Amino acid sequence: MDEQRAFGDIGFGYRPRAAYASDPAVTRGRFQAESGSRTRTPFQRDRDRIIHSTAFRRLKHKTQVFVAHEGDHYRTRLTHTIEVAQIARALARALCCDEDLAEAVALVHDFGHTPFGHSGEDALDARMSEWGGFDHNAQSLRVVTRLERRYAEFDGLNLSWETLEGLVKHNGPLTDRAGNGLKGPVPQSIGDFSELFDLQLDRHASLEAQCAAVADDIAYDTHDIDDGLRAGLLTLDMLAEVGLPGEILVEVRAHYPGLDAVRSGHELMRRQITMMVEDVIATTRAKLAQHLPQSSDDVRLAGETLVTFSSGMAASEKELKSFLYRHLYRAPEVLRVRREAERVVTDLFDVYFADPRKMPEGWREGLEHAEDRIKARHVADFLAGMTDTYALKEHRRLFDHTPVLG
Repeated sequence: MDEQRAFGDIGFGYRPRAAYASDPAVTRGRFQAESGSRTRTPFQRDRDRIIHSTAFRRLKHKTQVFVAHEGDHYRTRLTHTIEVAQIARALARALCCDEDLAEAVALVHDFGHTPFGHSGEDALDARMSEWGGFDHNAQSLRVVTRLERRYAEFDGLNLSWETLEGLVKHNGPLTDRAGNGLKGPVPQSIGDFSELFDLQLDRHASLEAQCAAVADDIAYDTHDIDDGLRAGLLTLDMLAEVGLPGEILVEVRAHYPGLDAVRSGHELMRRQITMMVEDVIATTRAKLAQHLPQSSDDVRLAGETLVTFSSGMAASEKELKSFLYRHLYRAPEVLRVRREAERVVTDLFDVYFADPRKMPEGWREGLEHAEDRIKARHVADFLAGMTDTYALKEHRRLFDHTPVLG
């Protein structure tokens, strides 16, 4: 029995959905056909496989903005991912979509991130420039289709087509109808896999994947403020000069005069998330009323992203992002750590590429005489899977001096 027909009336999770929602009862299936579950929809199985994967656990010790050991209360990739998933589910619920698919895409969207956040990605992309570069979204696809090795019958997690599509295209189409990349060449791993299991790279993703994408923006726009305040790089007075948080702070201070800075910050973030979520819901409902999609494929062919901020909120969000880049992501203290983190990743790549025997057993086999492009990609796979702590441990093992991060 294939997964698509396994449920009927006996399965769980088949709640009423809008016509435009993704329907697990008519999933396009998995790359490797599997029998269905009698108690879970395909999208629920995807979510469960993602949560039980090694890549998911590694997110616990991967940097969001601040390296993990700088403080127990800063976000990591894991806590950020959980926050994104919660917001994605809330949006999907309000829009009568499949909450489990939205959650699955949110939970898997950062699997390809390197240690040390974007610093590690930049360093690895530079070292891989001769062999197609490094893209964390493409790496996420490699993780769930090749690198996870948990199942007896296949490599990867063998996720459903809808979850893979959402992972690859949650930020929009990758190509035009002629197959030309919209933002440069399509990463080879995505292009190669889509040749085997067509992800329709020229179309938008499902509404559920779009919920996960905007949830990512809402989560880090808000929670990076919390981390910035905790680190002392941002202050409430600085935020009072920025449109969206400034408007909210006026309300908070009017309602709670004399409220301490910590509680004021949390009240700001709580209200900001609510405002952004409610704005997305109202804007998306208006777009749905305009397009009147009658299926998930109508959403894919709508010609625009449907789950979005209003024009006013989009402008406010852009202003906030610009503020965070200037005062948080590009702060001298953060940039110093970034430079040291890039050095760690660069050093590790160079030593593994020069002598693959220095990688652990299970990674070094067969590479001694491999072509450079194969060896480089293999080293990138190994490095991208590292946590911050493991990367530093490896650097200390291989080098006389390891930078102190933080």
